Amino acid sequence: MNCKICGSPAKELFEEKILNKYNVLFFHCKGCNFVFSEEPHWLDEAYSSAINLTDTGLLERNIYFNRVISVLLYFSFESSGKFLDYAGGYGIFARLMRDVGFDFYWEDKHCDNLLARGFEYNLNQLGKTEAITALEVFEHLPDPVTEIEKMLEISDTIIFSTQLLPVNLPQPKDWWFYAFEHGQHVSFYSAQTLQILSSKFNLNTFSFGSLHILTRKVLNQKMVTSAIKLSKAGLFYFVKKMMKSRTLEDHNLLKKKGK
Repeated sequence: MNCKICGSPAKELFEEKILNKYNVLFFHCKGCNFVFSEEPHWLDEAYSSAINLTDTGLLERNIYFNRVISVLLYFSFESSGKFLDYAGGYGIFARLMRDVGFDFYWEDKHCDNLLARGFEYNLNQLGKTEAITALEVFEHLPDPVTEIEKMLEISDTIIFSTQLLPVNLPQPKDWWFYAFEHGQHVSFYSAQTLQILSSKFNLNTFSFGSLHILTRKVLNQKMVTSAIKLSKAGLFYFVKKMMKSRTLEDHNLLKKKGK
């Protein structure tokens, strides 16, 4: 089995039961420290419910990233541009970002748009975006390189969240993020993996805990770090005050469309 990121030979790491029924092999690449499953034949079944039952942190995570990414976009990107929440689930994050004032759109091939209806993304209509967000998406990608290529056709910047592998590769019982019970997580990255991906696409890489940026832009590391840190200290409320919420504007637009 060759690595899906760098093409180096990958060795079997362990076998584990997925969805409590399928025995599945997982592989590790020493070349880029990437862990991935065998070809995931079970994904249709895994996505019979797009949001898995055990994702109890869904709302808390969206509220947290709403604050952090609002500050990041305001200070390090063109805040008046268009943005896309890629694989955006029920539309929670896109709606929260529009409520702050950012022109966010939604896309997801597995999930119904419940909360950002009317703001579905179409490349032909909207063109490229200032940035893409992909929150808790990368671990779901069976073919990360192909998917990143698609994202980079839409934007020069991908802001995403995923838990990175611990320094010592965890066994199945030692890391909750494998999430074998729902079978949707098939790719697991390390800091080294992200650097290899960055080199493959000639991108700059930034990582802050579980939040990461791949971008063609040259960003100020200190400014980005400060923005993320200060978002937790109340800077989000300054950004919210400076932006113009789209909540009422969207209400009137959708009301007009519904006539």
